[in-house]
Amino acid sequence: MKRQAGQVVAAARDLHKVTGPEIIHSLINHFTELHGDRLGEDDPAIIGGIGLFHDLPVTVITTDRGQSAAERIAKHFGCLTPAGYRKSLRLIKQAAKFHRPVICLVNTPGAYPGQSAEEHGQGAAIAQNLLEISQVPTPIITIILGEGGSGGALALACGDQIWMLENSTYSILSPEGFASILWKDSSRADEAAAIMQLIPEDLLRKKVIDGIIEEPTDHAAVLSNIDKILQQEISHLQKLSTTDLLRQRHDRYRQF
Repeated sequence: MKRQAGQVVAAARDLHKVTGPEIIHSLINHFTELHGDRLGEDDPAIIGGIGLFHDLPVTVITTDRGQSAAERIAKHFGCLTPAGYRKSLRLIKQAAKFHRPVICLVNTPGAYPGQSAEEHGQGAAIAQNLLEISQVPTPIITIILGEGGSGGALALACGDQIWMLENSTYSILSPEGFASILWKDSSRADEAAAIMQLIPEDLLRKKVIDGIIEEPTDHAAVLSNIDKILQQEISHLQKLSTTDLLRQRHDRYRQF
């Protein structure tokens, strides 16, 4: 039976979901966080660094909403600023230099909507990620953990594969935003969610994503499922030549 989109949206926003930091703590050994965009800022909504995934050196980048109220405010609820995009791009380019696969973990409602972000080049920072990450010669896998909203998600989901947890969404904007624009009524968000086709099943059918990861209530089981997918897909991508890797990546997006 097809799930209701509104129910999936609610589940994607659940505060008790598996988080990026939790995945790093459980699956990445000897993780070392790296800071800064090399222009003077360090967006706290992005955690990125290097570590070992089953003894394989990898770069891991995750959005982070925070846990306490103070953390959530400091990390602007997981919404990236231009500095966050620049930091993530810096780490991905560094990974390519040392031939490390990249794992991106995404749970964000979208890019930071504040005036300061626009003043500091939000759109340009997102565009630069799309342009440069699409050409980086190393495997890049993105897993959407909860909300995959707008350019905030897309700027970290322009690599080789995108996987989604069962209770996650991936869309150009929130259902509330869609309803407000189309009908001037944000209360019609559930109706908008159904029209937007933002749940994993719809996106897999349209080949926007590469697969869905089962998401039971037990976090240990979810972490195990994520672990298996990452092992399987990183191994597959590493067998490709750089030419084939980039060709497949470019073909993937041209099919849209």
